[in-house]
Amino acid sequence: MLLWGAVVGLVGAFATISFREAIHAVQWMLTGKSGSLVEMGKGLQWYVRLLLPAAGGVAAGIFLALAKRFAVGASSDYMEAVAIGDGNIPVRQSLLRSASSLSTVASGGSIGREGSMVQLAAMAASFIGRITHFDPPRLRLLVACGAAAGLTSAYNAPIAGAFFVTEIVLGSIAMQSFGPIVVASVVANITMREFPGYQPTYEMPAFPAIFGAEVVFFVGLGILCGLASPLFLQLLAYAKRKFQKTKLPLPTRLGLGGLLVGIISIWEPQVWGNGYSVVNSMLHQPWAWTAVLVLLLLKLLATCFTMGSGAIGGVFTPTLFVGAAVGYLFGFGVHDLFPSATSAPFAYAIVGMGAFLSAATSAPLMAILMIFEMTLSYQVVLPLMLACVVAYFIARSIDDTSMYEITIKRNRDAKARLRLRGTRMRDLIKPADTVLPLTASFEEISRMFLEYPVKYVYIVDDENRYQGVVSLQDVTSTLLEKKDVGARPAVEFLRRDFVHVVTPDMSLGEALEHFLAHQGERLPTVESIDNPTLLGVVYKSSLLDAYFKLNRSDN
Repeated sequence: MLLWGAVVGLVGAFATISFREAIHAVQWMLTGKSGSLVEMGKGLQWYVRLLLPAAGGVAAGIFLALAKRFAVGASSDYMEAVAIGDGNIPVRQSLLRSASSLSTVASGGSIGREGSMVQLAAMAASFIGRITHFDPPRLRLLVACGAAAGLTSAYNAPIAGAFFVTEIVLGSIAMQSFGPIVVASVVANITMREFPGYQPTYEMPAFPAIFGAEVVFFVGLGILCGLASPLFLQLLAYAKRKFQKTKLPLPTRLGLGGLLVGIISIWEPQVWGNGYSVVNSMLHQPWAWTAVLVLLLLKLLATCFTMGSGAIGGVFTPTLFVGAAVGYLFGFGVHDLFPSATSAPFAYAIVGMGAFLSAATSAPLMAILMIFEMTLSYQVVLPLMLACVVAYFIARSIDDTSMYEITIKRNRDAKARLRLRGTRMRDLIKPADTVLPLTASFEEISRMFLEYPVKYVYIVDDENRYQGVVSLQDVTSTLLEKKDVGARPAVEFLRRDFVHVVTPDMSLGEALEHFLAHQGERLPTVESIDNPTLLGVVYKSSLLDAYFKLNRSDN
């Protein structure tokens, strides 16, 4: 798998380069220019800035409609293929979805290009694994290697790429899977460095040394990002619901989203693209806080219109943009209040990128490593770690919403496991219908057995305290022996300790031990051993159902 990880790392890098070059080619065909979308947009006439994103949205919608027509049983999403699937990613559907993303990105849509880059790399890995007849577990791991290679190639961050896949997609770090993923990331990064024009995605300035009380401000930034991140994700979800309610065909819906982005770009072309060039500008040049605030609000709108319309792409990079803008505004404020005791706003923008990403993805370790790789500065580690961890816990305490559906499902399953492990018998108690007093006649006992298909009738005293059972076997034996039973009450047939009892505080495991020693379908439930007031019964089927759900969520 280490060797196959290296192969997939190489292929993933080429897939990323191919998508990037395809974007440049489409831009050249449309405008005669390629490179930064922001610079390209600034050089266009206002009516071209208005119509180009709309036209790109229509084209993206057509490709996406075709992709849905060719949909097969396997999911085209690489996260699902790795986490809950068999690693099979359909090639035709993935290529059509990538063409849809290409149309959106190249025409100025406010969306990240990294989503399709990672998808193409994962699809290539899945194809290699299928033609070499990998079994499902190894195929899933190979697809994970492809995803790591794609993210590494998109951001030039091999460590963060490996941890992104293990922390978010796989949900755990195990060496048997982490090793091949690291190899794929490293090979992808080496491959990217061999191509001319290689440069880091974000050109980070030297991070200043942080001393004393300024650390508190970075904790405050973490709190702010933790509060803002759920609002950002809820805003994207709200936009998606609103666009879906229109019931418009996909080409029309995506064209409408592009038109709204075009309207914004008439006044502010910097909303085009994923925000790379704007973030780099914030990190190296002084900005007025009003300009940053206006651009942040307009970029949020543009991203909501693009993502909400159903465009295919990544929200990873727009999230980094929002974090940088929030951090810059926060840093501007504290630096204005304490100019001699705080760093320049760009330092807070750098940490804000990591903190906001940590809160949005529920992956603080990945966010810390990504920003550290980008800066290669030990000075950033302390404020970055504090801000990322604080932002993560603040966001999780507010809402379980995450940027990725697989993370939401994993969090939901974890809660279900905790709930099931905490299940007590009081949660499974059902009413007991087969109950008679100690004084019940043989005729009443016989009628009870005729009415209910049970092996035991529960006997209680005048205060409803459980005393034992009357067995169907004993009643049948008495009748077969033709004994005189007319005047014999239930107490004469009573078996006091024949059946185990369960209590409300008993766990699933303890109750299961009692059922293993009992041949029946149910057991009586009493308040406690010292106070045997009968509360009802617990059925074996309810107990096994709870165990099945617990086992399924663990897997």
